[in-house]
Amino acid sequence: MSTQAGGAAEPDGTERDAAALDAAADLIAGADALLVCAGAGMGVDSGLPDFRGDEGFWRAYPPYARLGLSFVEVADPVHFAGDPELAWGFYGHRLELYRRTTPHAGFAILRDWGSAKPGGVHVFTSNVDGQFQRAGFRDVAEVHGSIHHLQCLAGCGAGIWPADDVTVTVDEATMRALPPLPECHECGGPARPNILMFGDFDWLGERTQRQLDALKEWRRRAGNIVVVELGAGLAVPTVRRQAELVSAATGALIRINPREPYVRHGRGISIARGALDALTAIRARLGSHPSAT
Repeated sequence: MSTQAGGAAEPDGTERDAAALDAAADLIAGADALLVCAGAGMGVDSGLPDFRGDEGFWRAYPPYARLGLSFVEVADPVHFAGDPELAWGFYGHRLELYRRTTPHAGFAILRDWGSAKPGGVHVFTSNVDGQFQRAGFRDVAEVHGSIHHLQCLAGCGAGIWPADDVTVTVDEATMRALPPLPECHECGGPARPNILMFGDFDWLGERTQRQLDALKEWRRRAGNIVVVELGAGLAVPTVRRQAELVSAATGALIRINPREPYVRHGRGISIARGALDALTAIRARLGSHPSAT
């Protein structure tokens, strides 16, 4: 423990961490409902890359380092028209990666907490990987769309459809997809993922909007909502803004992030840990909490 001038004790990092975990358990125990707000860091404990900066992206995908292509450059919808093998090499690889990935135990912890609440649990996420649905969550708002759904590249009016029967073969040495590539189920032209990419003016947002409308309606009737935010960084602050918006009136925000945990103006709880580590520690405290459900 460190001390301030005059001998007043100041909690050290370990004590601050324990106090934050205790406070998080108190909030969750007293909640009527949970809103889970998740960014890319939520998937790290499942073995998924979070593409933090170009170096992180290139470690996950060395062929792009050799080509000098950043994540922003690869995740550009122009490639589906100009170089579809490059575009589908990246997104096809991710589609199969997410299909093979098992959500870590933290997903089940959140689901169990939410299912015990009278208002239930809802998810707001920038992730396109479908991991929350795979972990058994029913109410998920995917603000950037889903890799498990497709749309027509030409905008023929086919709408949005599931990619369940789509398989993309990728040469992992070059990260280029091999024909045949996904096609529109209506016009037979090229298809693309229903994901909001960088500089994307052709993304179809109807599916996401329905999810967001359902989230808004749930918020209206859910009661005392506690927000649990996990793995949402500052580079793309969509998730953090949503978490702060919902919790603004009450300060009932638990921000879990190993690198950027800080909450503006002290309106919430900061936990500088990874998602699974933090959720496991909170669950241990809830097990003996007098108000735990």
